Amino acid sequence: MKPRLQTSLGQQLVLTPQLRQALHLLQLSSLELDAEIATAVETNPLLDWAESHPEFEGNGETAHDAGPGDAGPSAAADAGSEAQDGERNGERNGDRDDERWDLGESWGSGGGGGGGDFDDDGNYDPMDRLVDQESLHDHLSWQLHLTRLSAQDQRIGAALIDAIDDDGYLRESPDEIARMLRPEFQVSTGDVAAMLSRIQRFDPVGVGARDLRECLLLQLDAMPDDTCGKTVARRIVNDHLERLPKVGPEGLAAEMAAPEDDVAQGLHLVRSLDPRPGSQLGGMSADTYVTPDCVIWRHQGMWRVGLAGSQQKLTIHRGYEAMIQHANGSDASYLRGRLQEARWMLKHLEARGDTLLKVVRCLVRQQSGFLEFGAQALRPLTLREVAAEVGLHESTVSRAVARKYALTPRGTMPLRSFFASGINTDAGGEASSTAIQSMIKRLIDDENPRKPLSDAKLADRLKADGVPVARRTVAKYREAMNIPASHERVRIG
Repeated sequence: MKPRLQTSLGQQLVLTPQLRQALHLLQLSSLELDAEIATAVETNPLLDWAESHPEFEGNGETAHDAGPGDAGPSAAADAGSEAQDGERNGERNGDRDDERWDLGESWGSGGGGGGGDFDDDGNYDPMDRLVDQESLHDHLSWQLHLTRLSAQDQRIGAALIDAIDDDGYLRESPDEIARMLRPEFQVSTGDVAAMLSRIQRFDPVGVGARDLRECLLLQLDAMPDDTCGKTVARRIVNDHLERLPKVGPEGLAAEMAAPEDDVAQGLHLVRSLDPRPGSQLGGMSADTYVTPDCVIWRHQGMWRVGLAGSQQKLTIHRGYEAMIQHANGSDASYLRGRLQEARWMLKHLEARGDTLLKVVRCLVRQQSGFLEFGAQALRPLTLREVAAEVGLHESTVSRAVARKYALTPRGTMPLRSFFASGINTDAGGEASSTAIQSMIKRLIDDENPRKPLSDAKLADRLKADGVPVARRTVAKYREAMNIPASHERVRIG
């Protein structure tokens, strides 16, 4: 074959460095954005911190109406079919509200916006919400390293700890763990079982169990022998745990041929045990460490939206900018390049805020019932519907809501919680999956504790309310909420 040159004609969408930066900033969470901005200031002398303000300013935007007729910013970075939108500045058409909101005054310690996040000068610092809390695996690994073990046993222990879930249960069998380690160590199933016995004596008590029965027995075995009701409690857990919900205390006493008072003492001890010992460690809720990206509140009968980003604003360093005219050669070229990068950074940060505000305003307009009445009023909403309303591509909307949180009167919640799939109702409308889950939970909370509703009966109740769902759908939603089946929900005493 001979080398030759040929030309061809074609179309190709190319992401410019500027657009790549705009897309990158759009999908960052609030804390990641703070880190990105700090890095940019450190590496670019043409960027500088602007004067920060202690009160909530909405990241350069004062609060906006979220009610009907609020157009909001009209341009933002769209990463879809029209890539050039990512390089345009947004025009701001939204109504302005001259009030500035202090997050500590708007919400107290509840709702995810506690006043404890403010320093002595009244500045809101999102990094104060990061709590250095030890996880379950860290706690177990620390105890493992304090134990005198051979290199092989240390490796077995580490593999066992890796296989323990956040609830404290071992989700892999000793055979599988031994098989995984054999290329490196000559490990038998007995070696793994012996190491598991050591770990099961670690704190918290009950960790490393393979099922609920073993978890409860480990906790009972750790109690002194003279603990009131321990012997009966051990019999209940070991031999009658599955029968307990079906027969109740009286039937259990008859089956065990034991006095009802003794069985009552044993049951009281069993109820005091922790079925999820691992949750004692690393059990931070999202509200403990998540920094909200935006704030949603109600003012004078209107839902309003504002950004709650970093209080550290960026600006162009005017001193270095003035030096460009007097610099020569490579120095001037370097400063001009950094100046252009700084301008792009400011432009893309503004576009990020405009896009986020635009999407959140749409979510508030669509889901005002959800904010007022809770999950039961959440209506079906998809990325495509929001993208069509705000004039952006679906991928842009997805980036805008990914890992973003809103501080609302109902607490701090992810923006993705405003979206839900739907099911057609008998009335001709739609009910979201989240609303149906809320209805199922309410029915279960109101059920007779001695005669819980089966999935079929729950489906019948929902159909009577105009929401036709199949029994298997009810079972799927119930399991998604970690609610046990009816025969496991019989409440004793």
